[in-house]
Amino acid sequence: MSRKQIDACIRASLEAYFDDLRGVEPHGVHEMILDAVEKPMLEVVMARAGGNQSRAAEWLGINRNTLRRKLADHKLLK
Repeated sequence: MSRKQIDACIRASLEAYFDDLRGVEPHGVHEMILDAVEKPMLEVVMARAGGNQSRAAEWLGINRNTLRRKLADHKLLK
């Protein structure tokens, strides 16, 4: 899947979210989206990296300590 396809999926999901609100004001959209995306992203990247946190952190473009904190936050630290 290309970046363009991922972008299209996110846009479609957000449009559906706003349509489902039926005029109700949204609240905390930024945090909601980050929470919804971050955990599955971490799960997939860690699996693809064979559990190697240094490799996963490099792939994600973040510091290994940041990755460990995020894994702990999402209760994914083993």
